[in-house]
Amino acid sequence: MPEGHTLHRLARLHQRRFAGAPVAVSSPQGRFADSATTVDGRVLRRTSVWGKHLFHHYQGGGIVHVHLGLYGTFTEWERPAADRLPEPVGQVRMRMVGAEYGTDLRGPTVCEVIDESQVADVVARLGPDPLRPDADPSWAWARIMKSRRPIGALLMDQTVMAGVGNVFRSELLFRHRIDPYRTGQQITEAEFDAAWTDLVALMKVGLLRGKIIAVRAEHDHGAPSYRPGRPRTYVYRRAGDPCRLCGTTVLTAELEGRNVFWCPVCQR
Repeated sequence: MPEGHTLHRLARLHQRRFAGAPVAVSSPQGRFADSATTVDGRVLRRTSVWGKHLFHHYQGGGIVHVHLGLYGTFTEWERPAADRLPEPVGQVRMRMVGAEYGTDLRGPTVCEVIDESQVADVVARLGPDPLRPDADPSWAWARIMKSRRPIGALLMDQTVMAGVGNVFRSELLFRHRIDPYRTGQQITEAEFDAAWTDLVALMKVGLLRGKIIAVRAEHDHGAPSYRPGRPRTYVYRRAGDPCRLCGTTVLTAELEGRNVFWCPVCQR
């Protein structure tokens, strides 16, 4: 599932390519057809993101709400000079066409037209988004400090912190030497503050670079901690490989329905 920085990158891209002008909105697949007509031909005023939720705000009040889920993806394309649009490939839920660019959305969990009050309802269910300038980490800390759930589960709970996915979760906990099974009540405020600051920095790098870069340069070396084809991460998807720092075998287990990765020595 795309993590928060991916949605923020999409919002910036769509803002540059479509905002300020009328946009043709359709649903080649048909499942979004009725809703598409309510915004088709209207000016896209702006885009916004909260966590993993993307919003396209159209003139007249209609707002397209997209949550990509596990399988959703946008395919971006340039509009042909001859104005012969490319045929949709696969099940395109929503197509947006502007003066110079188009984009096709396939496989989202959510694609709907809502209003401002419904956007507020969506946001009210979410925790702070580390990439938003108005993020309030104290709200997340208030939830974590009282919880008996593992911190590895709390970080993935979008009602606690919005936009964090499995890669950021696993890598952040390793960078701060925190066992994913420690409960929220066992996390100190100093640990939370340091992790939040680090998470904001990591997600900003992801936003700018388009990929998650979590391994510090001094740890990104060759054997025995690296094999060709393995992820450039500390622990995420490296189960069975030696820890980059201590050489201990990286472990994995299922935590509240998602695989978590950690080093049992570095993360006591």
